[in-house]
Amino acid sequence: MTLRLILIRHAKSSWDDPFSDDHARVLNARGIASAKAIGGWMRDNGYEPEEILCSDASRTHETANLIMAELSTAPKLRLMKSLYHAAPDTLMDTIHRESVKTVALIGHNPGIGMFANGMVGNAPDHARFSGYPTCATTVIDFDAESWSAVQRHTGECVDFIVPRDLIGTTGGTDR
Repeated sequence: MTLRLILIRHAKSSWDDPFSDDHARVLNARGIASAKAIGGWMRDNGYEPEEILCSDASRTHETANLIMAELSTAPKLRLMKSLYHAAPDTLMDTIHRESVKTVALIGHNPGIGMFANGMVGNAPDHARFSGYPTCATTVIDFDAESWSAVQRHTGECVDFIVPRDLIGTTGGTDR
């Protein structure tokens, strides 16, 4: 059986209020455009999850909602406090408990980027993969009977993209 994992870093968020709570930061205009573009790309390529596991931070939740609005299906959204700045081991424990065939996980760096790098057998030939910029998205397939059987470095990277590949940039950085 093939299981599919879609790993997404949240879109670009706003730093307009330097005193705001990190958990409450929202997306900026570029982040909104990026999340919509990623959602459209996922739809156009048939990368539609049955369930989205998402950090409960404002920027990840907003990213999920914008992506979901572009999809042709309506995945179940689960906001999870445990995914806020989660380490790769926490992300692995989370997917090991899944039961649907196609799962998307929306999180934060450095954990989500480290997790993506650790799950694929061979990294994609893309200059941005190791840095995993905002709204970077990796589609990984596993030949496994259950999520609990999925192990590191066994996934096949089906696709990887960053918003800049879809809509370019208007300046600034992707960090």
